[in-house]
Amino acid sequence: MKPSLSRRAFVASAMAMMAAPAVRSGAAAADEPLTLRCSLDTAPSHTRNAIIRDYLGKIETAAGGKIKTQLFESGQLFPDLQVGKALLQGQVEMAAPGAWSLTGIVPDADFFQLPVLYRRPIETVHRVVDGKPGQLLAKQIEAQLNSHVIGPWLDLGFFNWYSTSKPLNSYGDLKGMKIRNNGGAGQAWRTQFMGAIPNTTPLPNVALGLSQGTFDGLITSFETVASGQYWESGIRHAFEDHQFCGEYIPIVSLAFWQKLSPDLRQVFTDLWRENVAAYRADMAAAQSRAREKVQAHGIKIVVPSVEELAATRREMTASQEQVARLSKMSSEMVAFVSADLAAAG
Repeated sequence: MKPSLSRRAFVASAMAMMAAPAVRSGAAAADEPLTLRCSLDTAPSHTRNAIIRDYLGKIETAAGGKIKTQLFESGQLFPDLQVGKALLQGQVEMAAPGAWSLTGIVPDADFFQLPVLYRRPIETVHRVVDGKPGQLLAKQIEAQLNSHVIGPWLDLGFFNWYSTSKPLNSYGDLKGMKIRNNGGAGQAWRTQFMGAIPNTTPLPNVALGLSQGTFDGLITSFETVASGQYWESGIRHAFEDHQFCGEYIPIVSLAFWQKLSPDLRQVFTDLWRENVAAYRADMAAAQSRAREKVQAHGIKIVVPSVEELAATRREMTASQEQVARLSKMSSEMVAFVSADLAAAG
């Protein structure tokens, strides 16, 4: 007669059987691709969306099935004004917010609004964002948002003034208007400098706000007007002063970044750096097409004279310290920007 199974052996056998599925489940989980959710608040037709869609596709291909990307557009997950906090809290793995939308968490992100940068050419903008000011801000973003900046920033393009019913033939026409801006103390200051009233509304709500008369106009780019079809919401006039160049910053959460192998991290970095020059060129071309498109839809564009633009920058620059103080900008950032502009001549 065979001896009966001892209690100790039985318990050990049962525990092994219970553990086996867990081991198999863990192995299966390890084989599953990492999910990367990317949040954008612009419409699918916006060139930023097309560029990020292209980049995510390249990531999936190069990762060989180890990463599955999901692009959420039109603010489905978060507007850019909230996506910094979402990255910090691990509610999304990637975003490419405009620098202006991060100013509530990283005040130095408002350096684009310094009066000395008003109406600067794109070559000067790139010198600054690719130089010490951009490097300083990237470090601050990584520290404050518990995130990783993938690489050089993506140009949105130059921002201008737009209005519904009131023609914009000069700076003086902005007086008394309620103007929606993208966020940050610098844009609000410039709006007030022109005698207008600042309003901050998340981008997904702009079309409705224009239609309902919540504000009389806005600060944005031709591409954003065109992709949002804001002529349908009443935009009829543009004052093209190229007041600053909007920059999108490609960011992934540190929690996601740390899950990647060194090889996959290199894939993220290399693919962005290899394509960012073409992406910037795509954005510039999109702005040119968008300018033509808004004109075709009846939006009248007025360009101030070179003399007006230069005089306006001089007037605003006299208040530079005030702008930096209102934005809670570090003296280090202001010094870096000033040094890069001096070196650029």
